[in-house]
Amino acid sequence: MARQDEPYVLEAQIGHLLRRAHQRHVAIFLASMGEDAPTPTQFAALVKLADAGELSQNRLGRLTAMDPATVKGVVSRLVARGFVERAADPGDQRRVTLRLSPEGRARVASLVDKARAATATTLEPLSEAEQRRVIALLRKIA
Repeated sequence: MARQDEPYVLEAQIGHLLRRAHQRHVAIFLASMGEDAPTPTQFAALVKLADAGELSQNRLGRLTAMDPATVKGVVSRLVARGFVERAADPGDQRRVTLRLSPEGRARVASLVDKARAATATTLEPLSEAEQRRVIALLRKIA
């Protein structure tokens, strides 16, 4: 850790390094996914809906670490693209549930291997042990 009397070096700060690593991964992710692919946040929502089957928008936001405004926009775009369907909750008419459309299910299935490849490419500069360690450390920080 840096001492108070040492100069502040931006390139040594965790926030700066995480942002640069994130930018690199997003670029790799988008290149791996191909044209007209969902954004990383849209893909996260699609994967969680594929896992759960049906979720409220609020629950989807919590599972994907998106604030309410962000998840609302993500869901609206996925609905507009025909990947997600909204339905009234039969147990609570005030609540809306979300689920993948048949097209959304097919889209997720076609993109999972590409997402795995993006992760592998992002982690490629690291040894296998380093890859496991960085994932473990990021989970601990998150």
